[in-house]
Amino acid sequence: MKRHSKLFGLVVLSVIRLQFSTLFAQELLNYPLDTINGEEVYVYQVEKSIGLYRIGVNFNVPQGEIVRLNPQLRERGLHYGETLYLPTKRPVVIESKPQVVETKITETVVPAPVPAKADSVQVEHTDSAAVQDSIVPESRKVVELALMLPFESRQTKRSTNAERMMEFYQGALLALKDIQNDSTLYKLHVYDTERSERKVQALCDSTELDSMKAVLGLVYPIQIERMAAWCDAHNVPLLLPFSDDVELASHPQVLQFNSTDMQEADSLCQWMRGRVDSTNIVMVDVREADFTPAIRMLRSRMRADDIPFTSLALHDLMNDSAYYALDRTRENLFILHSDRYQHVRIILPQIVKLKEAGYRIRIVSQYSWQKEDIELPQVYTSMFTKGEGHEAYDAQWAQTFVNEHVGEAPRYDLLGYDLMRALIGWLEGEKAHQGLQSTIRWEKVNNGGYQNAVVKVIEN
Repeated sequence: MKRHSKLFGLVVLSVIRLQFSTLFAQELLNYPLDTINGEEVYVYQVEKSIGLYRIGVNFNVPQGEIVRLNPQLRERGLHYGETLYLPTKRPVVIESKPQVVETKITETVVPAPVPAKADSVQVEHTDSAAVQDSIVPESRKVVELALMLPFESRQTKRSTNAERMMEFYQGALLALKDIQNDSTLYKLHVYDTERSERKVQALCDSTELDSMKAVLGLVYPIQIERMAAWCDAHNVPLLLPFSDDVELASHPQVLQFNSTDMQEADSLCQWMRGRVDSTNIVMVDVREADFTPAIRMLRSRMRADDIPFTSLALHDLMNDSAYYALDRTRENLFILHSDRYQHVRIILPQIVKLKEAGYRIRIVSQYSWQKEDIELPQVYTSMFTKGEGHEAYDAQWAQTFVNEHVGEAPRYDLLGYDLMRALIGWLEGEKAHQGLQSTIRWEKVNNGGYQNAVVKVIEN
Protein backbone atom coordinates (compact mmCIF):
# COMPACT_ATOMS: atom_id res chain seq x y z
CA MET A 1 0.00 0.00 0.00
CA LYS A 2 2.80 2.39 0.91
CA ARG A 3 4.53 1.64 -2.41
CA HIS A 4 1.37 2.52 -4.37
CA SER A 5 0.93 5.69 -2.31
CA LYS A 6 4.49 6.75 -2.97
CA LEU A 7 4.10 6.06 -6.71
CA PHE A 8 0.91 8.14 -6.79
CA GLY A 9 2.74 10.98 -5.04
CA LEU A 10 5.49 10.93 -7.66
CA VAL A 11 2.94 11.03 -10.48
CA VAL A 12 1.13 13.98 -8.91
CA LEU A 13 4.42 15.79 -8.31
CA SER A 14 5.35 15.33 -11.97
CA VAL A 15 2.07 16.89 -13.06
CA ILE A 16 2.58 19.73 -10.62
CA ARG A 17 6.08 20.46 -11.84
CA LEU A 18 4.69 20.76 -15.37
CA GLN A 19 2.08 23.25 -14.10
CA PHE A 20 4.78 25.07 -12.17
CA SER A 21 6.93 25.44 -15.27
CA THR A 22 4.03 26.99 -17.19
CA LEU A 23 3.22 29.52 -14.48
CA PHE A 24 6.89 30.35 -13.93
CA ALA A 25 7.36 31.09 -17.61
CA GLN A 26 4.32 33.38 -17.62
CA GLU A 27 5.67 35.37 -14.65
CA LEU A 28 8.99 35.93 -16.45
CA LEU A 29 7.41 37.08 -19.72
CA ASN A 30 7.93 40.67 -18.57
CA TYR A 31 11.73 40.38 -19.02
CA PRO A 32 13.13 41.15 -22.50
CA LEU A 33 14.23 38.19 -24.60
CA ASP A 34 17.23 37.77 -26.88
CA THR A 35 18.98 34.92 -28.71
CA ILE A 36 22.66 33.97 -28.23
CA ASN A 37 24.10 31.22 -30.44
CA GLY A 38 20.62 29.87 -31.10
CA GLU A 39 19.72 29.86 -27.39
CA GLU A 40 16.87 31.99 -26.07
CA VAL A 41 17.87 34.10 -23.04
CA TYR A 42 16.36 36.66 -20.70
CA VAL A 43 18.01 40.09 -20.65
CA TYR A 44 18.26 41.06 -17.01
CA GLN A 45 19.68 44.18 -15.37
CA VAL A 46 21.22 43.50 -11.96
CA GLU A 47 19.33 45.15 -9.13
CA LYS A 48 20.58 46.49 -5.82
CA SER A 49 21.26 44.15 -2.91
CA ILE A 50 21.06 40.96 -4.96
CA GLY A 51 23.76 38.37 -5.51
CA LEU A 52 24.45 35.66 -8.04
CA TYR A 53 22.89 32.99 -5.84
CA ARG A 54 19.58 34.87 -5.52
CA ILE A 55 19.48 35.55 -9.27
CA GLY A 56 19.95 31.84 -9.91
CA VAL A 57 17.15 30.96 -7.50
CA ASN A 58 14.79 33.58 -8.91
CA PHE A 59 15.31 32.42 -12.50
CA ASN A 60 15.56 28.73 -11.62
CA VAL A 61 18.98 28.27 -13.26
CA PRO A 62 22.30 27.02 -11.79
CA GLN A 63 24.98 29.63 -11.17
CA GLY A 64 27.25 27.78 -13.58
CA GLU A 65 24.77 28.40 -16.40
CA ILE A 66 24.76 32.12 -15.60
CA VAL A 67 28.56 32.27 -15.68
CA ARG A 68 28.59 30.30 -18.98
CA LEU A 69 26.52 32.99 -20.69
CA ASN A 70 28.27 35.84 -18.87
CA PRO A 71 32.00 34.91 -18.76
CA GLN A 72 32.97 38.37 -17.47
CA LEU A 73 31.68 37.29 -14.07
CA ARG A 74 34.70 34.96 -13.67
CA GLU A 75 37.11 37.90 -13.77
CA ARG A 76 35.39 40.79 -11.99
CA GLY A 77 32.29 39.41 -10.27
CA LEU A 78 28.80 40.88 -10.24
CA HIS A 79 28.10 44.63 -10.46
CA TYR A 80 24.91 46.59 -9.84
CA GLY A 81 23.28 47.83 -13.04
CA GLU A 82 25.12 45.54 -15.46
CA THR A 83 23.24 43.44 -18.01
CA LEU A 84 23.18 39.66 -17.70
CA TYR A 85 21.93 36.96 -20.05
CA LEU A 86 19.98 34.19 -18.32
CA PRO A 87 18.86 30.98 -20.06
CA THR A 88 15.12 30.46 -20.48
CA LYS A 89 15.53 26.68 -20.77
CA ARG A 90 13.27 26.45 -23.79
CA PRO A 91 13.79 26.29 -27.57
CA VAL A 92 13.76 29.45 -29.63
CA VAL A 93 10.29 30.37 -30.89
CA ILE A 94 10.26 32.73 -33.85
CA GLU A 95 6.64 33.79 -33.52
CA SER A 96 4.60 33.93 -30.35
CA LYS A 97 1.14 35.16 -29.57
CA PRO A 98 1.29 38.17 -27.23
CA GLN A 99 -0.83 38.36 -24.11
CA VAL A 100 -3.84 40.60 -24.49
CA VAL A 101 -3.83 41.75 -20.88
CA GLU A 102 -0.46 41.95 -19.18
CA THR A 103 -1.93 41.96 -15.67
CA LYS A 104 -2.86 38.30 -15.81
CA ILE A 105 -0.63 35.83 -13.94
CA THR A 106 -2.37 32.59 -14.77
CA GLU A 107 -5.67 31.08 -15.67
CA THR A 108 -6.20 27.65 -14.20
CA VAL A 109 -8.58 25.33 -12.50
CA VAL A 110 -7.66 25.24 -8.83
CA PRO A 111 -5.43 24.63 -7.13
CA ALA A 112 -2.59 26.32 -8.99
CA PRO A 113 1.09 26.69 -8.07
CA VAL A 114 1.94 29.62 -5.78
CA PRO A 115 5.18 31.08 -4.43
CA ALA A 116 6.51 29.65 -1.21
CA LYS A 117 8.83 32.54 -0.35
CA ALA A 118 8.27 36.28 -0.36
CA ASP A 119 11.67 37.27 -1.76
CA SER A 120 11.47 35.37 -5.02
CA VAL A 121 10.08 36.14 -8.44
CA GLN A 122 9.70 32.52 -9.38
CA VAL A 123 7.32 29.91 -8.04
CA GLU A 124 9.21 27.59 -5.72
CA HIS A 125 8.61 24.15 -4.26
CA THR A 126 4.96 23.69 -5.14
CA ASP A 127 3.07 20.59 -4.06
CA SER A 128 -0.59 21.02 -4.97
CA ALA A 129 -3.00 18.21 -5.84
CA ALA A 130 -4.56 18.66 -9.27
CA VAL A 131 -8.36 18.57 -9.34
CA GLN A 132 -9.19 19.59 -12.89
CA ASP A 133 -10.90 17.25 -15.36
CA SER A 134 -9.25 16.80 -18.72
CA ILE A 135 -12.69 17.08 -20.33
CA VAL A 136 -15.54 19.00 -18.73
CA PRO A 137 -18.86 17.18 -19.25
CA GLU A 138 -21.47 19.21 -21.09
CA SER A 139 -23.83 18.82 -18.15
CA ARG A 140 -21.32 20.41 -15.75
CA LYS A 141 -21.79 24.13 -15.21
CA VAL A 142 -18.63 26.24 -15.32
CA VAL A 143 -18.45 29.24 -12.96
CA GLU A 144 -15.55 31.60 -13.67
CA LEU A 145 -14.19 33.73 -10.83
CA ALA A 146 -11.51 36.44 -10.67
CA LEU A 147 -9.02 36.89 -7.83
CA MET A 148 -7.19 40.25 -7.86
CA LEU A 149 -4.42 40.90 -5.36
CA PRO A 150 -1.03 42.69 -5.26
CA PHE A 151 1.27 39.68 -5.65
CA GLU A 152 4.19 41.89 -6.83
CA SER A 153 5.33 39.15 -9.22
CA ARG A 154 7.52 41.53 -11.23
CA GLN A 155 9.63 42.49 -8.25
CA THR A 156 12.75 40.50 -7.46
CA LYS A 157 12.20 41.01 -3.75
CA ARG A 158 8.60 40.85 -2.62
CA SER A 159 7.21 42.68 0.38
CA THR A 160 5.68 41.11 3.46
CA ASN A 161 2.31 42.25 2.12
CA ALA A 162 2.83 40.19 -1.04
CA GLU A 163 3.66 37.17 1.11
CA ARG A 164 0.37 37.60 2.96
CA MET A 165 -1.49 37.89 -0.32
CA MET A 166 -0.04 34.56 -1.44
CA GLU A 167 -1.31 32.92 1.74
CA PHE A 168 -4.73 34.46 1.11
CA TYR A 169 -4.57 32.99 -2.40
CA GLN A 170 -3.66 29.54 -1.14
CA GLY A 171 -6.58 29.53 1.29
CA ALA A 172 -8.90 30.51 -1.55
CA LEU A 173 -7.56 27.61 -3.63
CA LEU A 174 -8.29 25.11 -0.89
CA ALA A 175 -11.82 26.50 -0.58
CA LEU A 176 -12.47 25.93 -4.28
CA LYS A 177 -10.98 22.46 -4.05
CA ASP A 178 -13.50 21.62 -1.31
CA ILE A 179 -16.41 23.17 -3.23
CA GLN A 180 -15.82 21.41 -6.58
CA ASN A 181 -18.55 18.89 -7.37
CA ASP A 182 -19.95 16.84 -10.22
CA SER A 183 -22.43 19.51 -11.29
CA THR A 184 -20.27 22.66 -11.07
CA LEU A 185 -16.67 23.43 -12.01
CA TYR A 186 -15.23 26.61 -10.48
CA LYS A 187 -12.53 28.12 -12.65
CA LEU A 188 -10.27 30.73 -11.07
CA HIS A 189 -8.50 33.54 -12.96
CA VAL A 190 -5.71 35.16 -10.92
CA TYR A 191 -4.41 38.69 -11.56
CA ASP A 192 -1.47 40.57 -10.09
CA THR A 193 -2.79 44.12 -9.65
CA GLU A 194 0.31 45.37 -7.79
CA ARG A 195 -0.34 49.05 -6.96
CA SER A 196 -1.41 49.95 -10.46
CA GLU A 197 -4.65 51.71 -11.33
CA ARG A 198 -3.69 51.32 -14.98
CA LYS A 199 -3.66 47.52 -14.76
CA VAL A 200 -7.13 47.39 -13.26
CA GLN A 201 -8.43 49.87 -15.83
CA ALA A 202 -6.90 47.78 -18.64
CA LEU A 203 -8.82 44.76 -17.40
CA CYS A 204 -12.05 46.73 -17.21
CA ASP A 205 -11.56 48.09 -20.73
CA SER A 206 -10.85 44.66 -22.22
CA THR A 207 -13.16 41.69 -22.70
CA GLU A 208 -11.10 39.66 -20.23
CA LEU A 209 -13.66 39.84 -17.44
CA ASP A 210 -16.81 39.36 -19.51
CA SER A 211 -17.27 35.75 -18.40
CA MET A 212 -16.65 36.38 -14.69
CA LYS A 213 -19.47 35.66 -12.26
CA ALA A 214 -17.76 37.29 -9.25
CA VAL A 215 -14.56 39.12 -8.24
CA LEU A 216 -12.63 38.69 -4.98
CA GLY A 217 -9.83 40.98 -3.88
CA LEU A 218 -8.29 44.40 -4.55
CA VAL A 219 -6.63 46.43 -1.83
CA TYR A 220 -5.97 50.01 -2.90
CA PRO A 221 -8.84 52.56 -3.02
CA ILE A 222 -8.31 53.89 -6.54
CA GLN A 223 -8.25 50.33 -7.91
CA ILE A 224 -11.40 49.49 -5.98
CA GLU A 225 -13.27 52.46 -7.41
CA ARG A 226 -12.42 51.39 -10.96
CA MET A 227 -13.42 47.77 -10.43
CA ALA A 228 -16.53 48.63 -8.38
CA ALA A 229 -17.81 50.78 -11.24
CA TRP A 230 -17.26 47.91 -13.69
CA CYS A 231 -18.97 45.39 -11.37
CA ASP A 232 -21.96 47.70 -10.87
CA ALA A 233 -22.33 48.12 -14.62
CA HIS A 234 -22.11 44.36 -15.28
CA ASN A 235 -24.05 43.15 -12.20
CA VAL A 236 -21.06 41.18 -10.91
CA PRO A 237 -20.47 40.99 -7.13
CA LEU A 238 -17.16 42.34 -5.85
CA LEU A 239 -16.06 41.09 -2.41
CA LEU A 240 -13.49 43.35 -0.73
CA PRO A 241 -11.45 41.50 1.92
CA PHE A 242 -9.55 44.44 3.45
CA SER A 243 -10.83 47.93 2.61
CA ASP A 244 -13.41 49.46 4.92
CA ASP A 245 -13.92 52.95 3.51
CA VAL A 246 -15.84 52.28 0.30
CA GLU A 247 -18.97 54.36 -0.29
CA LEU A 248 -21.36 51.42 -0.38
CA ALA A 249 -24.41 53.57 -1.02
CA SER A 250 -23.14 54.21 -4.56
CA HIS A 251 -21.90 50.67 -5.27
CA PRO A 252 -24.73 48.12 -5.09
CA GLN A 253 -22.53 45.17 -6.17
CA VAL A 254 -19.86 45.60 -3.48
CA LEU A 255 -19.62 43.25 -0.48
CA GLN A 256 -17.39 44.83 2.18
CA PHE A 257 -15.99 42.38 4.72
CA ASN A 258 -14.12 44.74 7.05
CA SER A 259 -16.21 46.61 9.59
CA THR A 260 -16.41 50.39 9.68
CA ASP A 261 -15.03 52.56 12.49
CA MET A 262 -18.58 53.15 13.68
CA GLN A 263 -19.32 49.43 13.86
CA GLU A 264 -16.20 48.82 15.93
CA ALA A 265 -16.94 51.75 18.26
CA ASP A 266 -20.52 50.51 18.79
CA SER A 267 -19.35 46.98 19.50
CA LEU A 268 -16.67 48.06 21.96
CA CYS A 269 -18.97 50.49 23.80
CA GLN A 270 -21.65 47.84 24.15
CA TRP A 271 -19.07 45.47 25.62
CA MET A 272 -17.77 48.11 28.07
CA ARG A 273 -21.18 49.22 29.39
CA GLY A 274 -21.45 46.21 31.66
CA ARG A 275 -17.97 46.80 33.07
CA VAL A 276 -18.16 50.48 34.00
CA ASP A 277 -18.68 49.93 37.73
CA SER A 278 -15.91 47.37 38.14
CA THR A 279 -13.18 48.79 35.92
CA ASN A 280 -11.11 51.93 35.47
CA ILE A 281 -11.10 52.56 31.72
CA VAL A 282 -7.87 54.08 30.39
CA MET A 283 -7.56 55.32 26.80
CA VAL A 284 -3.91 55.01 25.74
CA ASP A 285 -3.24 57.87 23.33
CA VAL A 286 -0.78 56.58 20.77
CA ARG A 287 -0.76 59.77 18.70
CA GLU A 288 -1.90 62.72 20.80
CA ALA A 289 -1.34 65.42 18.20
CA ASP A 290 -3.20 63.62 15.45
CA PHE A 291 -6.12 61.46 16.58
CA THR A 292 -7.34 59.23 13.80
CA PRO A 293 -11.03 59.38 12.80
CA ALA A 294 -11.49 55.95 14.41
CA ILE A 295 -10.17 57.19 17.77
CA ARG A 296 -12.27 60.35 17.62
CA MET A 297 -15.36 58.30 16.87
CA LEU A 298 -14.67 55.89 19.73
CA ARG A 299 -14.19 58.75 22.20
CA SER A 300 -17.38 60.42 20.99
CA ARG A 301 -19.39 57.22 21.40
CA MET A 302 -18.00 56.61 24.88
CA ARG A 303 -19.03 60.10 25.96
CA ALA A 304 -22.48 59.68 24.40
CA ASP A 305 -22.91 56.38 26.30
CA ASP A 306 -21.68 57.94 29.59
CA ILE A 307 -18.70 55.60 29.72
CA PRO A 308 -16.06 57.37 31.87
CA PHE A 309 -12.43 57.09 30.88
CA THR A 310 -9.04 58.60 31.61
CA SER A 311 -6.59 59.55 28.87
CA LEU A 312 -3.02 58.29 29.19
CA ALA A 313 -0.33 59.55 26.86
CA LEU A 314 1.84 56.80 25.45
CA HIS A 315 5.04 58.66 26.34
CA ASP A 316 3.87 58.90 29.98
CA LEU A 317 3.37 55.15 30.02
CA MET A 318 6.82 54.59 28.55
CA ASN A 319 8.43 57.01 31.03
CA ASP A 320 6.91 55.31 34.09
CA SER A 321 4.59 58.29 34.64
CA ALA A 322 1.26 56.49 34.20
CA TYR A 323 0.18 56.44 37.85
CA TYR A 324 -2.14 59.47 37.53
CA ALA A 325 -4.42 57.40 35.26
CA LEU A 326 -4.47 54.21 37.35
CA ASP A 327 -6.66 52.88 40.15
CA ARG A 328 -5.40 50.36 42.72
CA THR A 329 -8.90 49.35 43.88
CA ARG A 330 -10.28 48.35 40.49
CA GLU A 331 -9.12 46.57 37.38
CA ASN A 332 -7.52 48.97 34.92
CA LEU A 333 -8.80 48.36 31.42
CA PHE A 334 -6.33 49.76 28.88
CA ILE A 335 -7.90 50.62 25.51
CA LEU A 336 -5.09 50.67 22.94
CA HIS A 337 -6.79 51.75 19.74
CA SER A 338 -4.06 50.88 17.26
CA ASP A 339 -3.65 48.38 14.46
CA ARG A 340 0.15 48.42 14.65
CA TYR A 341 2.00 45.51 16.11
CA GLN A 342 4.83 47.73 17.34
CA HIS A 343 2.47 49.69 19.60
CA VAL A 344 1.28 46.54 21.31
CA ARG A 345 4.76 45.16 21.69
CA ILE A 346 6.45 48.24 23.16
CA ILE A 347 3.94 48.68 25.97
CA LEU A 348 4.05 45.08 27.20
CA PRO A 349 7.21 45.53 29.34
CA GLN A 350 5.59 48.59 30.94
CA ILE A 351 2.46 46.57 31.71
CA VAL A 352 4.61 43.94 33.38
CA LYS A 353 6.18 46.62 35.60
CA LEU A 354 2.76 47.94 36.63
CA LYS A 355 1.54 44.44 37.43
CA GLU A 356 4.61 43.85 39.57
CA ALA A 357 3.75 47.07 41.38
CA GLY A 358 0.36 45.62 42.33
CA TYR A 359 -1.95 47.03 39.64
CA ARG A 360 -4.51 44.81 37.95
CA ILE A 361 -4.42 45.47 34.22
CA ARG A 362 -6.07 44.11 31.11
CA ILE A 363 -5.49 45.29 27.56
CA VAL A 364 -8.06 45.68 24.85
CA SER A 365 -6.37 46.15 21.50
CA GLN A 366 -7.51 46.40 17.93
CA TYR A 367 -4.38 44.56 16.89
CA SER A 368 -4.93 40.99 15.76
CA TRP A 369 -2.04 40.23 13.39
CA GLN A 370 0.64 39.38 15.94
CA LYS A 371 3.57 37.27 14.81
CA GLU A 372 3.89 35.64 18.19
CA ASP A 373 1.56 34.81 21.04
CA ILE A 374 1.52 37.84 23.31
CA GLU A 375 -0.52 38.05 26.46
CA LEU A 376 -3.43 40.28 25.54
CA PRO A 377 -6.35 39.24 27.73
CA GLN A 378 -8.69 41.05 25.33
CA VAL A 379 -8.49 41.61 21.62
CA TYR A 380 -11.34 43.26 19.75
CA THR A 381 -11.47 42.85 16.03
CA SER A 382 -14.00 42.57 13.26
CA MET A 383 -11.79 40.45 11.05
CA PHE A 384 -10.48 37.42 12.82
CA THR A 385 -10.81 35.21 15.84
CA LYS A 386 -8.42 32.60 17.19
CA GLY A 387 -10.97 29.83 17.09
CA GLU A 388 -10.29 26.12 17.19
CA GLY A 389 -11.43 23.47 14.72
CA HIS A 390 -8.88 24.01 11.96
CA GLU A 391 -7.35 20.55 12.23
CA ALA A 392 -8.82 19.08 9.04
CA TYR A 393 -8.00 22.23 7.11
CA ASP A 394 -4.42 22.31 8.41
CA ALA A 395 -3.96 18.68 7.42
CA GLN A 396 -5.19 19.50 3.91
CA TRP A 397 -2.81 22.48 3.79
CA ALA A 398 0.14 20.27 4.75
CA GLN A 399 -0.72 17.80 1.98
CA THR A 400 -1.24 20.47 -0.67
CA PHE A 401 1.52 23.04 -0.05
CA VAL A 402 5.09 22.57 1.10
CA ASN A 403 5.71 26.14 2.25
CA GLU A 404 5.04 27.14 5.83
CA HIS A 405 2.52 29.74 6.91
CA VAL A 406 3.64 33.35 7.16
CA GLY A 407 3.57 32.80 10.92
CA GLU A 408 0.93 35.29 11.86
CA ALA A 409 -2.05 34.45 13.98
CA PRO A 410 -4.75 34.81 12.80
CA ARG A 411 -3.74 33.70 9.32
CA TYR A 412 -4.44 35.16 5.91
CA ASP A 413 -4.99 31.73 4.39
CA LEU A 414 -7.97 31.12 6.68
CA LEU A 415 -9.38 34.47 5.62
CA GLY A 416 -8.95 33.53 1.96
CA TYR A 417 -10.67 30.20 2.59
CA ASP A 418 -13.61 31.79 4.40
CA LEU A 419 -14.14 34.62 1.93
CA MET A 420 -13.97 32.39 -1.13
CA ARG A 421 -16.61 30.12 0.37
CA ALA A 422 -18.66 33.16 1.39
CA LEU A 423 -18.52 34.49 -2.18
CA ILE A 424 -19.67 31.15 -3.61
CA GLY A 425 -22.45 31.13 -1.01
CA TRP A 426 -23.49 34.61 -2.10
CA LEU A 427 -23.75 33.43 -5.71
CA GLU A 428 -26.03 30.67 -4.47
CA GLY A 429 -28.26 33.12 -2.59
CA GLU A 430 -26.81 32.86 0.94
CA LYS A 431 -26.70 36.05 3.04
CA ALA A 432 -24.67 34.55 5.92
CA HIS A 433 -21.62 32.34 6.26
CA GLN A 434 -20.05 30.59 9.23
CA GLY A 435 -16.42 30.04 8.32
CA LEU A 436 -13.41 28.40 9.93
CA GLN A 437 -12.35 31.71 11.39
CA SER A 438 -14.77 34.44 10.32
CA THR A 439 -18.51 34.76 10.78
CA ILE A 440 -20.15 36.85 8.08
CA ARG A 441 -23.65 38.26 7.82
CA TRP A 442 -24.33 40.55 4.86
CA GLU A 443 -26.63 43.51 5.44
CA LYS A 444 -27.66 46.02 2.79
CA VAL A 445 -26.53 49.62 3.26
CA ASN A 446 -29.37 51.94 2.20
CA ASN A 447 -29.98 51.11 -1.47
CA GLY A 448 -26.34 50.31 -2.16
CA GLY A 449 -23.96 47.48 -1.42
CA TYR A 450 -23.61 45.14 1.53
CA GLN A 451 -21.62 45.32 4.76
CA ASN A 452 -20.54 42.50 7.03
CA ALA A 453 -22.58 43.11 10.17
CA VAL A 454 -20.69 40.73 12.49
CA VAL A 455 -18.37 42.65 14.82
CA LYS A 456 -17.18 40.99 18.03
CA VAL A 457 -15.13 41.64 21.10
CA ILE A 458 -12.96 38.58 21.43
CA GLU A 459 -12.11 37.42 24.94
CA ASN A 460 -9.02 35.20 24.92
